[in-house]
Amino acid sequence: MRAVPSCGKAYLMSWQAKLGGFYAILDADDTKLAEDLLSAATVLQLRFKGAGRGDLLRIAGWARRLTAERGALLVVNDDLEVALAASADAVHLGQDDLPLAEARRVAGDRLLLGVSTHTLEQVAGAVAGGADYLGFGPVYPTGSKANPDPVMGLEGLAAAVRAAEPVPVVAIGGITPARAAEVAGAGAHAACAISAVNRAADVRTAAAAMAAPFRR
Repeated sequence: MRAVPSCGKAYLMSWQAKLGGFYAILDADDTKLAEDLLSAATVLQLRFKGAGRGDLLRIAGWARRLTAERGALLVVNDDLEVALAASADAVHLGQDDLPLAEARRVAGDRLLLGVSTHTLEQVAGAVAGGADYLGFGPVYPTGSKANPDPVMGLEGLAAAVRAAEPVPVVAIGGITPARAAEVAGAGAHAACAISAVNRAADVRTAAAAMAAPFRR
């Protein structure tokens, strides 16, 4: 696995260590929400479907400052150009986004590359293609997508972790603070959640509960 890319800061922990725990998704132009998420998360991914590039660049600018202050990783969803322009740590690609090989050609070692996977075949392909980390799921039923992929369950997650080794796996899909311990027990390096944390009555408490099972 690669070291922290040249665009990153001189963090006290390696990026692999930072990837472990709560992988937060910022889906609103809201600095308070970002600060609340970063009270426990060591990764903040920007996910703004349909946002204009100008707005995304502006959000990425202040998010880069916040994550740098807190020693967290900044990930941009889908948009390689914005990730590079914002000096993000990583870009996260879906199965229908820019191919992994092309992303590596453009980004070189300036960005870590994350890839969403939903089957063991996709896991194998992403690992062979040089992905730095994987998202895998949905582990549980999820309402965050109009047409979700088939639910893989904890056994599917554990199989993906074994198949990806030593590439870190982030569990995605239907994960809540109450389920975080199960996900950690299946071997995931981190757990990702959106509505279960971002829409919680107390975001900081929910974020802390997501992170707790991964602390060793």
